[in-house]
Parts: sequence; C-alpha cells; structure tokens
Amino acid sequence: MKRLIKNGQCLIDGHLQVCDILITDDKISQIEQHITADVPVDQIIDAQGLFVSPGLVDLHVHLRDPGQTDKETVKTGSLAAAHGGYTTIAAMPNVIPAPDTPQRMREMLALNQRDGAVHMVQYATITTERGGDELVDMAGLKAAGAFAFSNDGNGVQTAGTMYQAMKQAAKLQMAVVAHAEDDSLTYGGVMHEGSVSKRLGLPGIPSVSETAQVARDVTLAAATGVHYHVCHVSSAATVQVIRAAKAAGVHVTCEVSPHHLLLSDEDITGDNAMFKMNPPLGSEQDRQALIAGLLDGTIDLIATDHAPHTDAEKAQSMLKAPFGITGSETAFAMLYTKFVKTGLFSLAQLINWMAVQPAALFGLNAGRLTEGAPADLALFDLTTPTTIDSADFLSKGHNSPFIGEHILGKTVRTLVAGKDVYGSKH
Repeated sequence: MKRLIKNGQCLIDGHLQVCDILITDDKISQIEQHITADVPVDQIIDAQGLFVSPGLVDLHVHLRDPGQTDKETVKTGSLAAAHGGYTTIAAMPNVIPAPDTPQRMREMLALNQRDGAVHMVQYATITTERGGDELVDMAGLKAAGAFAFSNDGNGVQTAGTMYQAMKQAAKLQMAVVAHAEDDSLTYGGVMHEGSVSKRLGLPGIPSVSETAQVARDVTLAAATGVHYHVCHVSSAATVQVIRAAKAAGVHVTCEVSPHHLLLSDEDITGDNAMFKMNPPLGSEQDRQALIAGLLDGTIDLIATDHAPHTDAEKAQSMLKAPFGITGSETAFAMLYTKFVKTGLFSLAQLINWMAVQPAALFGLNAGRLTEGAPADLALFDLTTPTTIDSADFLSKGHNSPFIGEHILGKTVRTLVAGKDVYGSKH
C-alpha cells in the first residue's frame, strides 16, 4: 500500500521545510520537497499547514493492565499515547501480577501485542514483585523479551541488591532504569518539603530522598559498567550528581517529565491532588536547574511518567490520594506552547528530546524521519489555539493539572507502521 503525505512541514537539518513523504507499506520510502508519484498511490494525505514529526517515543508510561484496569488498560493507554503523537512507548512493570518471571513477561507481551495501538516495549522488574531483595531471572527475562529492568514506583532500598542487579544487567547488556527514592528519607510526605508545604500544612518529602539514592547508584554503576538510567529527575542536587557522574565517564542517562519542567511547588495553592506526583514538584530553583540540565545535555530526554488514576481517587485530599498524573495526551502541546513558542527551546531540540534521543539511547528503531525508517509519524497543528479538555482524553485517567490550559500543538493525526491509529476518524 502506498500513501503520500503532501505539503507538510518537516524538520530538515534542524529547520522547518515543506516536504512530501511517500509511505510504502510500513516504511518511509521517499522524502522530497515535491513528489509526483510515478505509480498510483492508494491515498493522499494533505498536511498543508501541519508539522510532520517522527512519532514520539515515551520511555515511561504506566498502563495498569493487568490488575488495575479501572485506572487504565493497554488499549486505552496506548490510544492515549497515539492521541499525544507517540508511536512507541515503554510500559512500566507495576502491574498485578508484575512481569517478574519469563512466563509472566511472555503473557504481558502477548497482551501488549493484542491490545496495543502503538509499538510497545515492556520493562521487567529488578526484584520479585518489585520489592525486597530477591533478584529476578534477568537472563530468562531478557530471552523472553524484556526491554530493560526497573522497579519503577519503588526504589531499590538495599545497595547490595542494586549492585548485584547492575552486575547481572551489565553482563546481559541491559539497562537498569531506576525510580530513585530512599524510603527512609520520605517521612510520609505528600509533596516537596519546603516553604509551600509548611504554609499548606502538608507533610513534605525532602529532595535528598532522590539525590541520596542517585549518588549511591552512580557509584555502583561506575563499579559495574552498567547502563544506569534515572527516571523523572526532579531536583537541582540530583542534576549536579548526574552531571559529575557523566563527566567522570559513568554510563548514566536520565529523563525529566513535562510536569517537572512546567510546574513547581509554588503552583500548588491548596490541597489539590491533581498536583500530587512522585517525585513531587520541586522548588522553582529545582525547575530552573532541570531546564538548564536539558539544555546542557546533562538530562538526555523527556518522558511523561503517564500515571492514570480514577476520578474518585484523585478527588481525595493529597494526604490520601495516590501519587501520579496523566501525561501522554498533553506533553507535546504543553511543552511546545510553554517553551518553543516562548523561544527557550527550539522545535528541533524538543523533537530530539521526545523522539530521537529516547530511541537512540535505548536502541529502538524509532524516532527518525528518514527514508527507510518505519512509517511512524505524528502530524501536529502548531498554529490553531485550542484548550485541553479531559472530555477529549482517550485515557481512562483525567488526573491532569493542565486541564483548561490554552495550547498550540494539537495532534491531528498519528500513523504507526503506515497505518492510522489516531486522527483519521477524529
């Protein structure tokens, strides 16, 4: 099947240029300023006025399936990703049962394959049931199809356990992906510990709970040679630790979430669980350090940490509501509006952090708008203002602090392997 995308704006050598893209079956077969098809095409897609991007790549999503399908499913979560322009996502293992054995991994991959609307890779756990100190069968899980190892949602508390996990993962040439959090330093907090938490009378989590574990882990990574990836970096001190580790030659990469770039604890004006996430929103100083870390290359990429919950759960006080917000459907538009349109980031930088880098650093065949690459594409409207409305969400979760924001960069169409997965009927 041949499809021709006409008149779209593409990033060529970092600059927007009008181009045509010919898709043959599931691959990009030609990119030129003008393509006149010598043979008939099955469909012409007019992308006049739209930005045609490589499909975005999200290394950090929670799909809640199996075990908590009242919050999300593989189907709804992957459709939400497509709505946000993502064509490849990496699913975290905090599902019930967790993919902590080869058999469970095979079952998880079969579910993803059956119900997923986009390309999906699957994390395995580091330890059994994502807790304690019993390491999983890493070699068996790799053979079963695991993408990387993570206990996301839970920091690995024992240094010896993490050390042994890193040694095994290094031998297998697999990444250890860490939610870095020392539980002994969280003190039952529900938001960042600082002047805002004190003013609101809410228990705070000191940012050292993240930084202390990252400092431990980069030391262990240096000793083992493993690829160590830090999830959702949130504090200035953690950025400093990672910057120093990179300078010392440690194989460490890291991500930042859109919400930590866009918000600080100063945006929390009351007991509102839409602003409760883990790690919590830091200070404005932390937020500025994250932006600087992206710009200087300390932070490698942006990942959403899409974490849907039910409306009832998030209607509770921050003291009782679960941590987490949705992100798949708002990430690109919010970042484009708040950073690219204001001149702080270029569009090329944003696409690098949201597509090119996550794919390249983890060896995924994704994130490229080149001839011969998979026909995974997102078409965005960068000029028509719109408003984020939870009624438009395809996720089951509506727990976003960005509802009601006026944005540019709405997703118009998403193609995966040359086929429409969002937009052709919306």
